[in-house]
Amino acid sequence: MTLHDIIHVLIINWKTIIKLTIGTGLVICVYLFFISPKTYTAPVTILPPAESDQMSGLGSLLSGANVGDFLTGKLAPGNSQLFMEILKSRTAAEYVIRKNNLLEYYTADNIDEASKELRENLNLDLSKEGIIRLSVNISTNPLPMIFSDEDSIKQLSSNVSNSYVEALDKINREKVSYRAKRAREFIEQQLTLTKTELDSAEIRLMRFQKMNKTISLPEQLTSAIESAAKLKAEIVNTEIEIGLLEPNLRPDNQVLVALRKKLSELQKEYKKFDIGADDYLVAFSEAPELGMELAKLLREVKIQNEVYLLLQQQYYKEKIQENRDVPTIDILDEAIPPLKKESPRVVFSTIIGSIFAFLLVSLFFVAKEKKLTVFNIDKKV
Repeated sequence: MTLHDIIHVLIINWKTIIKLTIGTGLVICVYLFFISPKTYTAPVTILPPAESDQMSGLGSLLSGANVGDFLTGKLAPGNSQLFMEILKSRTAAEYVIRKNNLLEYYTADNIDEASKELRENLNLDLSKEGIIRLSVNISTNPLPMIFSDEDSIKQLSSNVSNSYVEALDKINREKVSYRAKRAREFIEQQLTLTKTELDSAEIRLMRFQKMNKTISLPEQLTSAIESAAKLKAEIVNTEIEIGLLEPNLRPDNQVLVALRKKLSELQKEYKKFDIGADDYLVAFSEAPELGMELAKLLREVKIQNEVYLLLQQQYYKEKIQENRDVPTIDILDEAIPPLKKESPRVVFSTIIGSIFAFLLVSLFFVAKEKKLTVFNIDKKV
């Protein structure tokens, strides 16, 4: 058939086509307005972690950050993408279900089925600025004007969205607390060992001074001891960082490679105190015999004391971090009960449905006319 023939068919049957199109549109409109379940969403907006918290572990360690910050998550506590994955998790869904008693809403046999359905209704959007927009589709029963309380559904939609933020905060705080606990336990072991070594060094120094009637050291040697102690403390701190990171990273990881290089350089600097160098006015090997022995004992005490103070500060820092109960999630816009439904969009859906109905009815008459034309031609032949 030509385009002229198609237009001719439509003109002939236009009244029937219009009637069927309008009738279909009315049926769609009535169904959507009175029968179809209504869906409500209450979006909540979550801000990304603070810029100071988004530094990567590599950048932080190379810039001099301590190992406790790395382990407790202050350097990278979870960027927005990690927050997205937490929100998608079964753990977060189960928290929301228990919080809002959604087993009854979903009429599910168990929490696993309800969790699966809830995650299917979860809407997440991540902007390029790292802002997360979260909402959950909460629907009424069919014939909502009769079988559902729309106000309670609106309230439930906001409660569910806000509960997801609570779940995210709870999981994130547990993650930070667990990392802090790991760091605290490791540092606690080092602290006990260092305290034992410090006590032993102090006893040896006390006995030596008592036996030799206390020997004073040159001011230059005393200064060298203090410098050596600080350098040794930094070596021990670097060794602790390597010890904490090695079980969790590949041997060729850039963080470990950088730390090992830093440790090697520190050890080279420390050896200069023992062998003598132009950089230092007095090396330990150049001191008189008794003075050299006293210098070694004083150096050991000073080193252990510096390390002990460093570990003690870090220990209490991690202990506080482990037990703190401060929200880790910043909310830009809290979810509130929506004023309008998300779906169905009655007018839009009715127009689209009517257009499809018009096309289908038109296609039917064109096909019918084509079939009659072919039949007549075959009959004449």
